[in-house]
Amino acid sequence: MNRTTGMTHKGDPWSVPVNVAQIPESGMHREIEAGRAERAAMAEVAGVREILSASAVLDVTPKTGGRVHVAGHVRARVGQTCVVTLDPIENDIDERIDLIFAPPQQIPQLADLADEAAGSDEEIPDPPEPIVNGVIDLSRLATDALFLAIDPYPRRLDAVFEPPVVAADPEDHPFAALKALRPDAKPTAPKKPKGR
Repeated sequence: MNRTTGMTHKGDPWSVPVNVAQIPESGMHREIEAGRAERAAMAEVAGVREILSASAVLDVTPKTGGRVHVAGHVRARVGQTCVVTLDPIENDIDERIDLIFAPPQQIPQLADLADEAAGSDEEIPDPPEPIVNGVIDLSRLATDALFLAIDPYPRRLDAVFEPPVVAADPEDHPFAALKALRPDAKPTAPKKPKGR
């Protein structure tokens, strides 16, 4: 996962906020899991048939300058519909999360540093996400990572699309009119308009 908003919204289907001021210096380890109602709301937002499970294991570590590093994984099982056969299918998601959060006033400066790194051969770090109102919502991160990992065109492994076979009229193609221009072509009578 590369980018998320890190903001807590009232409409979020799954919310586990962490107050940055309460994170111990040694960091914290959190294991979170979405309940049935939260998964149903997430499935509606994601536009999938159902989310059978959704959980995340995250390590939250304070850094210098009020920054916070959040790393871990989100795992989920998503019920979708095969785009080829329209059969119900289930897909497993295991998405890595690795983000830095910073106080909002630091974001422009850190974003400029990331832009400067773009001109070098070094790996370009993502600009940090803002810490909003002193809070990082861990489940929002997990939800965003899950949504980004959902296959927009799910299909069964054995599903093969076969276009329908349509019997074509041999005289009905783009080059049929050119056939009459060939020197060896026999003249054909023009087709009479229907209804006359």
